[in-house]
Amino acid sequence: MRAVRAGELDADDAAESLTAQMTGGEVLGLLDGDSPRWLLPFIPLLLGRRPFVAGEVPRLGIPGIRFSDGGRGVVIGACTAFPVTMARAATWNPALEERVGVAIGLETRARGANYSASVCVNLLRHPGWGRAQECYGEDPVLTGGMGSALTRGVRVNVMACVKHFALNSMENERFEVDVTVDEHALHEVYLPHFKAVVDAGADSVMSAYNRVRGEYMDVNRALLTDVLRNEWGFTGFVTSDWVFGTHDAILSLRAGMDVEMPLRLLRARDLPAAVRSGQVADSTLLLSARRILRSSVMHAATREQASPGTAVIASPANRALARQVAAESIVLLKNDATDTAPLLPLAPATRHLAVIGRLASRANLGDHGSSRVRPPSTVSPLQGLREALPLVRMTTSSGRNLRAAATMAAKAETAIVVVGLDQHDEGESVVTGGVDVGVLGRSVGWALLRKPLVGLAHIVSHFVRGGDRRSLELRPSDARLIRKVAAANPHTIVVLIGGSAILTEGWRYSVPAILLAWYGGMEGGHALASVLTGAVEPGGRLPFALPTTAAHLPPFDSSAKSVVYDDKWGQRLLDADGHTAAFPFGFGLSYTTMEHALLHHRFDDADRSAHVRVTNTGSRLGSTVVQIYAADVSVRRPVAQLLGFTKVALQPGAEMTVQVTLDAGPTLQRDPATRQWSSRAGDWALLAAQHSPVSWADAVPLRRVEGSQAGRI
Repeated sequence: MRAVRAGELDADDAAESLTAQMTGGEVLGLLDGDSPRWLLPFIPLLLGRRPFVAGEVPRLGIPGIRFSDGGRGVVIGACTAFPVTMARAATWNPALEERVGVAIGLETRARGANYSASVCVNLLRHPGWGRAQECYGEDPVLTGGMGSALTRGVRVNVMACVKHFALNSMENERFEVDVTVDEHALHEVYLPHFKAVVDAGADSVMSAYNRVRGEYMDVNRALLTDVLRNEWGFTGFVTSDWVFGTHDAILSLRAGMDVEMPLRLLRARDLPAAVRSGQVADSTLLLSARRILRSSVMHAATREQASPGTAVIASPANRALARQVAAESIVLLKNDATDTAPLLPLAPATRHLAVIGRLASRANLGDHGSSRVRPPSTVSPLQGLREALPLVRMTTSSGRNLRAAATMAAKAETAIVVVGLDQHDEGESVVTGGVDVGVLGRSVGWALLRKPLVGLAHIVSHFVRGGDRRSLELRPSDARLIRKVAAANPHTIVVLIGGSAILTEGWRYSVPAILLAWYGGMEGGHALASVLTGAVEPGGRLPFALPTTAAHLPPFDSSAKSVVYDDKWGQRLLDADGHTAAFPFGFGLSYTTMEHALLHHRFDDADRSAHVRVTNTGSRLGSTVVQIYAADVSVRRPVAQLLGFTKVALQPGAEMTVQVTLDAGPTLQRDPATRQWSSRAGDWALLAAQHSPVSWADAVPLRRVEGSQAGRI
């Protein structure tokens, strides 16, 4: 490490030198986890206690890959619980997300790990996906920008792993589902954000469980080698998703999957004999070994040198960051006037609040699967309000008794109803479902493990159902509670907790104010209170379209063994079909008003940017997200494509001109034969907006140099 850090040796030479000193057994040991197979039933228990190690060689001072999960914070011990990834996507603030990455990387390192699987950039094809909360929403450009920011931040201290490559966006059948996708949708919709994160410096990629075009991802050479390495130039290493993510020890190695995680299973069983017989060449083993060592050595030599102490874990600075992110993620969906002014922020003269709902007093941080973080403390919505408004009388109710809740609401000046989802409604599935457990092989001892593993899964599932969502609606009891409270008190605010879209058509017209507060992390209650009181403005914008009905979204069958993915989903499908969203992609209200004016733009290889004048026309400090969209306006129903965005905060009456960097990708098409990119046909126009546009009347022609984008990837 010292020689590489000093520039006396490059990482490739260091990897070559290390492998030359290793025994054959040590080289094989790099290619799978170090933990024995009998730990399989105990993985959920151990994941929160220590890093999982792969490829440690103490004799040569090689620490190996020391894995921690960490999409919303480090899962080992008691660490800072940030808002879930989807909430952070709602900030539309890559600079803030990079700071979250730095904090997660610091705490990961302080917990003894050097590798964080914290960057999840799977596209939200349908909000029914149980792990939607772990992604950045439905748009490739937003996802790529936010995922790249997290990657840059994490890498300051530990290796960053991006997952799950590729086309993983359903939970219950994640182990077996086969995704059919054509070349255009694959490369122009479902892969660009992965490439963006690879370009941002991701050290590692985790392959997904699912199949793509009939092949499981660990043996999918077309994607792992032909695209990821040969076309994109990725030089890092690929790990499998855990246990059921490796289907063939030899074929997966040849396909480009380097490390079987996290146990000694298929490769420990099959590779030694395959090497002895010559079925696997030494060169194949060494190719993966050198990729692993090169990435590890290079990162160790370039990361922040000072090792953090445990004092950084859930430190005041990280708690403050978690609170800032939570506040900036909250989306104000509706804020009608009830008397002479909008209901929010709460009037300073408020003296009596009724806080109602089963989630009002709960620590509700989201999924209880592999991304679960256990912070040392958590602030509920009720606690946050009590601390922010110590002089205000607060009456509370779980809302189970509708009549009592309505009576309580009628006596208060304002009623706040906190409802939504929890780990029982959505999340990682803890039962293997239809997985072909035979992938573990007979000699792995599956017969002995089957009974305790299945038993453990069913015990856990009794307490945490998780999995894909059964409905995009609220629980019927929550919807009834909203209607009952709103009928009793016209000053009713609904706070929604959840990881993705929650339909509102059954009750949204009966309430004046609605906020989407997500799974807000350990400081979520403080953040919510600061937004409700007006100490902070609601800075969030939707990272997906919220439709009026699930019928306007793509089909979603959580038990499907095969699916077809095309280029129409979310807001793009709504646009193409002529359906108006309840709340469009990018939507979010502020406590002030903003105006955008597109001044000029340039769109060629030398410069792709738009300049926009932004004016705060309201009476208080506020922020807006300048969003630049393009569309082919020659068609009857233009489909908006986000090209770029930037967040701006302005004092009342202030004006500034901002430059927004534009991503050409959504306006390009890839030739499958030549792998070259060129401009997509059509009459393209550009628009600056505060959310996905419903009209293109004010758009300007997109001026681009034909052919300038060829060979983009």
